[in-house]
Amino acid sequence: MNYGQATIMVVDDAPENLTLLRDMLSAKGYRVVTFPGGTMALNAAAKNPPDLILLDIVMPDMDGFEVCKRLKADDALKDIPVIFISGMNKTEDKVKAFSVGGMDYVTKPFQFEEVFARVETHIKLVRQQRELQQSYDKLRDLETLRDNLVHMIIHDMCSPLQSVLACCEMLTATQLDPSQLNLSTMAMNSVSGLIHMVNSLLDISRLEARQMPLNPIAWDLFEIAQAAVTSVASLAQAGNLTVRVEGHSAENAVDRDIIHRVFVNLLENAIKFSPDGATITIRLSSTEAATRAEVSDQGRGIPSEYHQKVFDKFSQVELRKQGQKHSSGLGLTFCKLAVEAHGGCIGVESEVGKGSTFWFELPQR
Repeated sequence: MNYGQATIMVVDDAPENLTLLRDMLSAKGYRVVTFPGGTMALNAAAKNPPDLILLDIVMPDMDGFEVCKRLKADDALKDIPVIFISGMNKTEDKVKAFSVGGMDYVTKPFQFEEVFARVETHIKLVRQQRELQQSYDKLRDLETLRDNLVHMIIHDMCSPLQSVLACCEMLTATQLDPSQLNLSTMAMNSVSGLIHMVNSLLDISRLEARQMPLNPIAWDLFEIAQAAVTSVASLAQAGNLTVRVEGHSAENAVDRDIIHRVFVNLLENAIKFSPDGATITIRLSSTEAATRAEVSDQGRGIPSEYHQKVFDKFSQVELRKQGQKHSSGLGLTFCKLAVEAHGGCIGVESEVGKGSTFWFELPQR
């Protein structure tokens, strides 16, 4: 590796040490700057940060420990590795050097081969960290570009889907025989499902970017839960399922529409995985600190290793590839982001063969 671009700062009040280290490191291809005191070194580092600092401890104007503390307190300089070079060889001195942010410690009198080996190691680490950061920044830019493109495509899908839905509704209203009416209804339901998916994706993007407008006012979660049960009544009836609300709740400052959708998504997920004739229960309870809502089903349950993954949109892809489908899509991802946007938390308690309980808590405000 070519180290010609790397700059080493040497800080020592002994002129002979400055000269020795400067000459030897320069011969190895480094650019070397030397300073006899900590104050001058800090001022110079602020203007032109070096890649690495070799730092003495005992100096008249400011000791090396203080110099290192100030370096680490500066956001622009805190990542510069510091190697202490000192005649202080007690264990407590070395411990203190590391505690103030030093990366390494060399005792005087030093062997240059040892100094060079340590310098070389830390310069390699600096280079690798910078390359890793550059790769991360590039990847983040690409992901942002991809997300923006996907968001634009999804947004543009809304208009043609709405047009198709309108056509299906108009067609259903005409004189059709039973088979034609059935096909038209199926098409209309499929398009409605696609529109729901598109809107969910857009809302998830807005929640992730913290751009979803919330209108929190005082609402009783019991009332919102009952309204959600009404919204899924036809789905529950189709599966011969009973859905009920139990318990009580205090008023919470929430966006009613968003929390209503949270309940609906949790209920739809429970309905999808419940056996015929089962019961789904919403339980509500309140303390002085929070209101807790639980949606319990009698479905097949979820293995413990998937309890957190079911809320992550990326893990949903992974789970489907593995043939492990434990949710009805991005609904749980929306629930997680929506609850967290209200300052709450969400989770699941489940055991295979014994059903699942999805819960969320919202703070009292």
